Amino acid sequence: MNTSNPEAGHDPAAYFAARYEAVRANVTRALSGKPEAVRLALTCFFAGGHLLVEDVPGVGKTTLAKAIAASVDASWHRIQFTPDLLPSDITGTTVYDQRTGTFEFRPGPAFAHLVLADEINRASPKTQSALLEVMAERQVTVDGRSYPVPTPFLVVATQNPVDLAGTYRLPEAQLDRFLLRISVGYPDVAAERDILVGRSRDGGVPELSPVASVEQVRWMIEYVSRVHVADAVAEYVARIAEATRRDPRLRLGASPRGSLALVRAAQSWAAGQGRGYVVPDDVKAVAEPALGHRLLLASATEIEGGSADDVLRDVLGTVPVPLAARV
Repeated sequence: MNTSNPEAGHDPAAYFAARYEAVRANVTRALSGKPEAVRLALTCFFAGGHLLVEDVPGVGKTTLAKAIAASVDASWHRIQFTPDLLPSDITGTTVYDQRTGTFEFRPGPAFAHLVLADEINRASPKTQSALLEVMAERQVTVDGRSYPVPTPFLVVATQNPVDLAGTYRLPEAQLDRFLLRISVGYPDVAAERDILVGRSRDGGVPELSPVASVEQVRWMIEYVSRVHVADAVAEYVARIAEATRRDPRLRLGASPRGSLALVRAAQSWAAGQGRGYVVPDDVKAVAEPALGHRLLLASATEIEGGSADDVLRDVLGTVPVPLAARV
């Protein structure tokens, strides 16, 4: 696998697009019929952000996360969140070694390049909070000592928003740690037929081999941060955020951190299209996944059955789109 620096002798935008397409095609082998969910998940992945996959059981949330992990030659751990899970079961703990007479830190499953937090809302708030520091600062603090996790470090969490018995709602501070929130959704009839035919023998998913190295992923994440964002596009994002703060249907609009998340996601989306610059359509493509979980509805809006995504669609339809956004 070629892990050389593409800055030497390659067009960075084309190199990124080629590697992105290789990973996308590989993931699609495991999750067919959901191109939009795969593209958004990889947008989050190569933006260096954490992903929350929220949907009903059986539509492929865990399959999507495992397929991304299997497509990259990097370490990954899966944590099944349950009510009796302890914070130390995630971060690790310090144990006493009788042979040496010293305390030794034994890292938990958080020490991996990609961590799959399955059914994250089934663990207690105390256990959920164990992820707050490591998601924000890429380090774990145990007994007063900080231990860095590998880079890149990405959390892919899944949760079921329908069957809420025995679950704990993720607080806003924790939701804000996720760059994007997406849903997979049901496949159409043709895609489901292909799934049934292809997996009828053993009921499993295809065995995936890595198509990108951890060094390539590090470079791709760094490249995304250099994708050009024109002043006009930055102002467009700021006006979208400002419009959410003034909308009476919302109790809480998008914060500056939300605006930064929207820009970062738009950069990654543009890079996946083979461009080294962001256009307004990139912002529109990722606005709902980037901002929807960061908005709080007013009580009247909740009673009327409204949603944050409905508000965002209206905002995107009213905020003027810049015409010359590339320079």
